[in-house]
Amino acid sequence: MLGAVAQLERSLISERTKAGIKAAKARGKKPGNPGIREHRPDAIRKIALAREKVYLDEVIAGADKWMPTVRRMRPDHPWEAVVRVLGDSGHSWTVARLRRAVGKLVSQHMADPALLKPAPRKSPEDRLMTLIAGIAMADPSLSLREIGAQLERMRERTPRGGLTWSASSVKKQLDRAQKAGLALPTSLHGVV
Repeated sequence: MLGAVAQLERSLISERTKAGIKAAKARGKKPGNPGIREHRPDAIRKIALAREKVYLDEVIAGADKWMPTVRRMRPDHPWEAVVRVLGDSGHSWTVARLRRAVGKLVSQHMADPALLKPAPRKSPEDRLMTLIAGIAMADPSLSLREIGAQLERMRERTPRGGLTWSASSVKKQLDRAQKAGLALPTSLHGVV
C-alpha cells in the first residue's frame, strides 16, 4: 500500500516538474544553469569543483576497503596485478579508475606519492620463475613433471618459446626461484 502511494507521489512530482518547465519555456526562459549555458568560466569552475569534491568524498569513504591492498602491492607490482587482486576480493576497478583514485589521495596528501611510481619491469623469465614457484608452493606434493604438465595445460611457453615443458626446465626455474630467495618446499629437490 505504501509503495503504491510513493509511486503515485513520484509520478505527481514528475508531472509538476514537466509542467513547470513547459510554463517557463512559454515565458521565454531556458531550463538549466544560465552560467553553464553562457559558458561563463566562474560557473564552469564552480560546478567542476563541486563534482571533484563529491568524487573525493566517495574515494575517501571507500579507501579503507581497497587502499591497504594498494599500499601492500605498489609500486612493486604493476597496476594490472593490483586490479586483479582487488577484483578477486570483490572490488570492481579498472586500471585507469584505480590510478585516478590513488592520484587523488596523493594530491590531498592522504597517500604516499611513491605509490604512483612505475613498477619495475620484469623479464618474461622472472614471471615464469614466479609462476612455477607459486605452483610448487601451492601444492608441494607435485613432481617436476606434474608442474610441467600443469604449465602445458595453462599454455605457458617455455623460456625458449616451446609448448612442452621438461622436468629439467621446471627444475631450472625452481633453482632460480630459490636463488632469488623464494621459500620453496624441500620435497621438490630431486623429484622428477
